[in-house]
Amino acid sequence: MTTQTTPTHESTPESGHPDSWMLDLVADVRGVRHAVVLSSDGLVKVRTDVTDPDTADKLAAACAGLVALGLSMGREFGEDDTLRQVVVEFGGGFLFVRGAGDGSRLAVVTDAGVDPGLVAQQMQAQVLMIGEGTLGTDPVER
Repeated sequence: MTTQTTPTHESTPESGHPDSWMLDLVADVRGVRHAVVLSSDGLVKVRTDVTDPDTADKLAAACAGLVALGLSMGREFGEDDTLRQVVVEFGGGFLFVRGAGDGSRLAVVTDAGVDPGLVAQQMQAQVLMIGEGTLGTDPVER
């Protein structure tokens, strides 16, 4: 299978976040606008160079809230508080959130023309490169 990629950023410490190279696999997928790794409490750990600090902070805070809501919904209506992923489709794009190890999460914002399956596949591969991923203490589907 061929991955569609379009280089979207330069990964140098002088031009942006020093660890942005960690997100190259998912950030280079055509249609990806922003990629951020956030802590379980919603703080930015890593962001792509094209994602400015304010945007990264807003994205991380919103994703922390969505994850908390998803965990609560799982406790209330599911078998437990297991949450594997959050996907939001909005006018003009998608938001994908999944675990990225040690309570961290990988959040990706895309435009509307993206292939969601390709984004999910690249996110899984990216998470495996970062470290085994979970949302909270939940298992990742393989």
